Amino acid sequence: MDTETVRRRTHETDTGTATDTDTDAEIQAVRQVVAAVQHAQRNELVDEFTALFRHDAVWTTAHGRRLFGRDEIAAFTRRVLPGAMKGLVPVYEVEHVLFVRPDVAAVKVRQRYLTPEGEPAEGEAEGSPLYVMAKEDGRWLLTACQNTAVLDG
Repeated sequence: MDTETVRRRTHETDTGTATDTDTDAEIQAVRQVVAAVQHAQRNELVDEFTALFRHDAVWTTAHGRRLFGRDEIAAFTRRVLPGAMKGLVPVYEVEHVLFVRPDVAAVKVRQRYLTPEGEPAEGEAEGSPLYVMAKEDGRWLLTACQNTAVLDG
């Protein structure tokens, strides 16, 4: 989804005083975090991935495992990420951004897995993550995340 559509959707529900330029900049910053998640997943970079989380973050995996805090998220990721992307190219697309406050955003993401040739990867369910991000010291961090698998049917 393009920035203009995300910005327009955000302003439909926004009662604050942020300017379009401010909102555009924040949407771009949020998109950069999602792009960093994609990069870390594609390249199986555990430390880069876990650095995107707040120290006290909450993450629920697509299979329902609840993880509390960056240390627990890192331990889990070290077990499951290495080797997980062999033959897969994860793609993360920001679909919607809702600024709950200027420093808190709910970000809906479409997560797909492709083959190295760009075709949908057989047997890989699409994901529908929700990332709640908080802006701290000028940096957006993953704070409360739910990664939900999309089931056919």
